[in-house]
Amino acid sequence: MSEAAYPPVTQHLSDPETAREEGRRKMDWALQHMPILEALREEFTAERPLEGETIAMAMHVEAKTANLVELLADGAAEVAITGCNPLSTHDDVSAALDAHDSITSYAVRGVDDEGYYDAMHAVIAHDPTITVDDGMDMVKLVHEEYPGLIDSIVGGAEETTTGVQRLRAMDADGELKYPVFAVNDTPMKQLFDNVHGTGESSLATIAMTTNLSWAGKNVVVGGYGKCGKGVAKKAAGQNANVIVCEVDPRRALEAHMEGHEVLPMAEAAEKGDVFITTTGNRDVITREHFEVMKDGVLLANAGHFDVEGNLEDLADLAVDRFEARDGVEGFELPDGRVLNVLAEGRLVNLAAPLALGHPVEVMDQSFGVQAVCVRELATNGEAYEPGVHDVPDDLDREVAEIKLAAEGVAHDTLNEEQREYMGSWEHGT
Repeated sequence: MSEAAYPPVTQHLSDPETAREEGRRKMDWALQHMPILEALREEFTAERPLEGETIAMAMHVEAKTANLVELLADGAAEVAITGCNPLSTHDDVSAALDAHDSITSYAVRGVDDEGYYDAMHAVIAHDPTITVDDGMDMVKLVHEEYPGLIDSIVGGAEETTTGVQRLRAMDADGELKYPVFAVNDTPMKQLFDNVHGTGESSLATIAMTTNLSWAGKNVVVGGYGKCGKGVAKKAAGQNANVIVCEVDPRRALEAHMEGHEVLPMAEAAEKGDVFITTTGNRDVITREHFEVMKDGVLLANAGHFDVEGNLEDLADLAVDRFEARDGVEGFELPDGRVLNVLAEGRLVNLAAPLALGHPVEVMDQSFGVQAVCVRELATNGEAYEPGVHDVPDDLDREVAEIKLAAEGVAHDTLNEEQREYMGSWEHGT
């Protein structure tokens, strides 16, 4: 497919100029609260570390992501971007990005599967040297349909849990042919983005979409990894009763020790008022669960793909489907019960009509790590063999130091004697 086979976002819009202005307004607001990207922008603009690189991106195209994209372009890269979820793109932000001389944005909200992949093909047609993914669809497509590009790709970076899981499976099969940084697995991502970002944004979006309170509700959280823990913590903080469903015995025990009720989904299905999946796996909620749920339950997904709740099972059970309110589809069962699905079962904090994604400050940290990883690939990519790589700890610490400095927070450091003590096996009692 040629680059022109799928047009940039502005050719999809009736009033691209107005869209650009609104998108720029959103980006400027976010950037006021992104001191890490601001600091890196000064460095990237002055030093141009990405000179000669072409970056292909598949991300959630909204204001915070857009500031990362512009940072990479200001570092002298050519950037082509599309969405990583059909419902998470903000068209006005996509249009604002496309106005930049070094950025082409193909991201359009609400495309079907064909349009989603047509846009991704158009991005890859720019012949990237670095890929930046959220979910791994870009890496997969390169390997399956553009193997001739692999030798010229220095490496990539992956943003999210689901993408890293897929990459590790691909690597274990010996099929990953260039290095990719597991950005999701860094302390700066997991300590903040997955816990606070997912927890806060998912609950806020569900509340705004439904206009319902959390207080006193039974909230069933599918999965107790970093994201599930964040959802459970934030829900409990808003006076909900949290029930955790987990397949790993250690995480189930952790949830129990942290005060949550732990049940199999088959039992939780009868008790829950709100169900939020966070596993990255499929069929967490299926027909047997839908059959016993209460009338009026809310079903939301905070995992990456729309497979955690089996909506085909639900559709088969339903005798009617209707729009209950914006972003909520009601499925009426034969006995009159209605089960309500938010955001078509997609990533609720980004795909619901009012969704804005994670808080700005949280994504500043995650995107700071993305930016320094791209810089590392551009300047030192030959040092990495094909496969999944942990982000070098000094890069993660660099981002933390920038954030602390911006917040005016001072912290202690080890002196030489302490460093020597911690690094020696010879010291005893």
